[in-house]
Formats: sequence, C-alpha cells, structure tokens
Amino acid sequence: MTYAVRYYTRTGNTKKLAKAMADVLGVEALPISSPIKEPVDILFLGNSYYAFNIDPEVKQFIGGLDKNKVGKIVNFGSAAMLNSTYNKVKKEADKVGVPMDEKEFHCKGEFRHVHKGRPNDEDVAAAAEFAKGYL
Repeated sequence: MTYAVRYYTRTGNTKKLAKAMADVLGVEALPISSPIKEPVDILFLGNSYYAFNIDPEVKQFIGGLDKNKVGKIVNFGSAAMLNSTYNKVKKEADKVGVPMDEKEFHCKGEFRHVHKGRPNDEDVAAAAEFAKGYL
C-alpha cells in the first residue's frame, strides 16, 4: 500500500494530527499546496470547517485530484464547533470520481477559547492509532 498525507489548517491543529498519522505511515505530512504527483492507494486528507464549509482551497485541491492516481480518500480533522467534514469532502470527491473510505478521524480543535488545548496529546495519539489501522 502507498500513502500520502495532505492537510489544510489555519490554526495548526490539523497539522498536528497529520504529522502523527504520517509518522505512523512512513510518509511526510504536507500541506495541500503540495499536489499528489505519484499514484497513492490512500490519501489521508486533513481539513476542518471554516464558516460552516470546507475552505475553497480544499475544494480546489480535491477538484485537482486525478482519479487514476488516488485510490481513495480518508478524511480527518479537528473542529471547535461542528463535527465531521466527511459529507462536504465526499461531495467534492464524487465530482472527480475519487472514492471516500467510510471511516474517518475527527476530534475537537481549539478555536479562540473553546476546547482549550485541543487537539491534545491524547487526540494526537488517537490519530496515530487510527492511521495504524491502515497498515
């Protein structure tokens, strides 16, 4: 199996999760500004809600994926107010024909003073454990 980890973050929260997952998978966690150049079986895609939607940059990244280079997307992220971005990401992935894995990882993320300190060490460890399930 081949893996890639890409993330979008404004606060650094999702980057923490991406790094933990990438370390387990033996790859580098890169921002979505780094395109997928080589074929991968599984793309772990980190993102969050911003103004009740995924960021336009995330939509653009997904829109630029080649269904012949990405086997499937595994969604992950953190958010202070809303939970999973799965349906938003799936909607974009469906447009380009890249399937989504049914499983995803999500935890609370700090925003201003809400969920202070999250994702914490336990959240990061849980993200790493989640990624181990794909090895």
